[in-house]
Amino acid sequence: MPSTLPGCDRSLLDLSRRAEVQVQYPPTMDVQEQIEAFLEGDPFAVAGASTNREKYGNKVLRCYLQNGRDAWPMNPRATEIEGVPCYADFDAMPGVPHGLSVITPPAISEAIVDAAVEMGIAHIWFQPGSEHEGAIERADAAGVNVIAHGPCLLVALGFRE
Repeated sequence: MPSTLPGCDRSLLDLSRRAEVQVQYPPTMDVQEQIEAFLEGDPFAVAGASTNREKYGNKVLRCYLQNGRDAWPMNPRATEIEGVPCYADFDAMPGVPHGLSVITPPAISEAIVDAAVEMGIAHIWFQPGSEHEGAIERADAAGVNVIAHGPCLLVALGFRE
């Protein structure tokens, strides 16, 4: 596996140049404003969180924790990740997350995003490679702040290995 996700390099720091990035929440927001709105609250659900420290689902969780953020890992096969209680699904969580980071294969992302929209999660960030176009469209139609096709949370928050 490459050491960085596709589209997740330091050149993405100027995210406003990424024309392919979805800008929906509201349509007048640029990508940097979307990211700021996403990061304004807590907690964050991490769909695809992993116990394997080499996987991006683990790195995204650790990035939130490194930055003093409240993050809830979501993985149906784990009870704890990085010392944080892990939840099988949204129904098991103690409340409604402010935002959702998606680090799953697109087919799984679709079901997760549909459940997130139904739950009322207002911010969804698809990490590179997790995007499902139908799920993005449905979340956008529901008025969700959707970040997809480019920017990476690890770059935005500054992940340290």
